Amino acid sequence: MAERDLKSTSGGIVSVEDTLKAIMKEGKDGRKLPPVHLWNPDHCGDIGMEIRADGSWWHEGTRIGREKLIRLFATILRKDEDGQTYLVTPYEKVIVRVEDAPFLAIRVDRAGEGAAQTLAFTTNLGDVTLAGPECALRVEIDDATGEPAPYVLVRGRLEAKLTRATFYELVDLAVPSADDETLLGVWSQNMFFEIGRTE
Repeated sequence: MAERDLKSTSGGIVSVEDTLKAIMKEGKDGRKLPPVHLWNPDHCGDIGMEIRADGSWWHEGTRIGREKLIRLFATILRKDEDGQTYLVTPYEKVIVRVEDAPFLAIRVDRAGEGAAQTLAFTTNLGDVTLAGPECALRVEIDDATGEPAPYVLVRGRLEAKLTRATFYELVDLAVPSADDETLLGVWSQNMFFEIGRTE
């Protein structure tokens, strides 16, 4: 985790907003996302697109190796109410089979402290999402293995699964709930997100 130094070189304090702008700049490549939520094409097809659990993209059984192409595809990715994920243009949409989550959260940055701190997650494709009221952080526990599966909302209904290293960094920031000391969680933008129990 890159925890930011909130002191400027002149000795003054840098605001949380300035820190977050710096984080966002690192995670973005200047692209503006197209309004996929407004596009409702009639044509829907299946071209054998797949995003595997490790974050790799595949087309008809062949791995897509061009990162620029994957980043372009990611900008037109949308998950609909039916639970299906699509690549969407104004004229058509194609099914994308997603094994787990379409993105991986590969980094977490913290700005501020306590309940007012903000946690910023950077994905493997350069998106930055700030956990809080609009982008929830959740942890599912596998009933059979007891293994946690942590996710953060990126945009729309698209989530990023936290890598193991990122989740461990998050665990280091965990504090007990005010209502239950065995319940651990993290604060971001004045919201408490449960991540596990001590017992």
